[in-house]
Amino acid sequence: MGDLIAFDLDGTLIDSRLDLAESANELVASCGGQPLGVDTVTGMVGEGASVLVERVLTAAGLEVPVAEALERFLAIYERRMTIHTRCYPGIEDTLTFLEGRASLAVLTNKPAPHTVRLVKYLGIAGHFAWVMGTDGTFPRKPDPASLRHLMDRARATAGETLYVGDSMVDVETARRAGVRICVAAYGFARFGEPLQLDGTELVAQTPEELGARLDEFLDRHRNAT
Repeated sequence: MGDLIAFDLDGTLIDSRLDLAESANELVASCGGQPLGVDTVTGMVGEGASVLVERVLTAAGLEVPVAEALERFLAIYERRMTIHTRCYPGIEDTLTFLEGRASLAVLTNKPAPHTVRLVKYLGIAGHFAWVMGTDGTFPRKPDPASLRHLMDRARATAGETLYVGDSMVDVETARRAGVRICVAAYGFARFGEPLQLDGTELVAQTPEELGARLDEFLDRHRNAT
């Protein structure tokens, strides 16, 4: 038994805004539409590639079958995904700081092949015991099944688990799993639907603040005595 910290990926650990937006706009252009703003596309991210593609097509006023457009988008993004994407400042130091203090995992609605490729490309894969993207094994977040699976793998109780994410999808995932949430307020959610928080969350306003918030969670036993 021990603490588990699971992280969302886009908007939490990595800034992938430009690669996602440029991939979406290449799809839009290939369908005869006009490009969307980077912030507009960013606000659509978080519920998986198929939802993103559906939202992009709707915003661009395009009537294209989502399944067809999704296949095209995934091929485009596979080609473009590492052009601009980088870890947020301080994230690598935070992950190093956490080594030996908790089991670490990535849990995202991003397709699993893209997730694995990115964490390897960015040089952070070695920090994580588990890297989970969408592969059809579990329902997408906010369904808590994938997070509960990670808890089982880590043999961590709800009280020993923290989920870190930037969107209401992530907040709802943690709530449904009965675990604490640390909100990455610097992430993509600020471009989309506002966060509906109840004051019980840990909140990191900047990537550099994230380590301090996670340290608060890990030190809770000491602080309770």
